[in-house]
Amino acid sequence: MVYRRLDIDSQSRERDHAGATLGAGDEKAMGTRIVLTYADLAALPADGKRYELHEGEIYMTAAPRPRHQMVVGNLHLIIAEHVRRLGLGEIFLSPIDVILADVTVVEPDLVYVDRSQMARVSDRGIEGPPTLAIEVLSPSTAPTDRGIKRQLSAKYGVPHYWIVDPDARVIETYQLAGTAYEPGLRLEGTSPSVLLPFPDLLFEPAAVWR
Repeated sequence: MVYRRLDIDSQSRERDHAGATLGAGDEKAMGTRIVLTYADLAALPADGKRYELHEGEIYMTAAPRPRHQMVVGNLHLIIAEHVRRLGLGEIFLSPIDVILADVTVVEPDLVYVDRSQMARVSDRGIEGPPTLAIEVLSPSTAPTDRGIKRQLSAKYGVPHYWIVDPDARVIETYQLAGTAYEPGLRLEGTSPSVLLPFPDLLFEPAAVWR
């Protein structure tokens, strides 16, 4: 099986820039590039790296740094307690496949599926758009999280997308409007904030960044 590690390919780094446009230049390459599917992704080795499919191309990242994992854990504790106590659905920690299409499979750091969409949770992962995808930035993944992954989430109908910046101590939220995201509420500074899709949950900065 042939696959490419796009994070070390200069063309892919350019594509993953936050300002990149999904599909730019694809017409030129379409005649020669190999389009991979979920079956190809599932056959990759369990080597501790995270593999995703972005419109048929493999994207790979190394294991995240400790600070990243601490913030992911804090958010999971906060959201899971609220979601489970009120029976709102389920919050999942990575690694879990979000199968947006047979050629597009992503692994957000946290994924929330509301109660009405729980039928999308299968043995393979989450089949279709979840309610919320959360990406916690690392230096090596920030361009991808802000660029191609946000575009793919909008294209395939993920209603809410968060970008969490542990260094800046900011959570940016985005809500789907048509086929693109619009900025929503933010958590920054020392003031607590409500962040959609959790209108009854007040996020305390000290609890998120501790």
